[in-house]
Amino acid sequence: MVQNDELIRIIDLLNTTYEGEEAWHGPSLVEAIRGVTPDMAGRRITPNTHSIAELVFHITSWRIFCVKKMQGDKDFDIKSPEKNFGSFQQIDDFEWEALQMELSLSQEELVNELDKRDDDEFLEDIVPGRDYTYYDMLHGLINHDTYHSGQISILKKALFYKGVDRHSDEDDEYGSRYGSSLGLDDY
Repeated sequence: MVQNDELIRIIDLLNTTYEGEEAWHGPSLVEAIRGVTPDMAGRRITPNTHSIAELVFHITSWRIFCVKKMQGDKDFDIKSPEKNFGSFQQIDDFEWEALQMELSLSQEELVNELDKRDDDEFLEDIVPGRDYTYYDMLHGLINHDTYHSGQISILKKALFYKGVDRHSDEDDEYGSRYGSSLGLDDY
């Protein structure tokens, strides 16, 4: 029998970080972007920060990077800012929906690529064109998703508190005008 215990754990962590309802670290990536409107997605809280849309593009780009590397593409890379974070002037409904769909598809493609593996042995192989293993790359991606989920949660909260897409000045059920409908007070 072929061992793939570690690969199963990695896939589980990738899925939990991406869409787990009870991830230990706080909101999953899907939970973090839930309730983000196109207006919120395209806004920066300061000129030198990334927008939520740029972070979603960035997360997707690095998932695609991992898939390409697992497919053996040693030349694929993300070197330019446009390939890393995209270039968005303003986000409309269609573009925001497309970014979220691309993120979802990148998750599906990543897990499908991992499901093709029969054992854990490839995890110790060096990633084509790099000096680290697939094990390090995949755990790095999990940490990357966790980090950016936190960033998105903070940006979402900051934008909401700045009044972006706040439609009511009424108090919510807890006596706060800042509401809990976006899950802002959960973490």
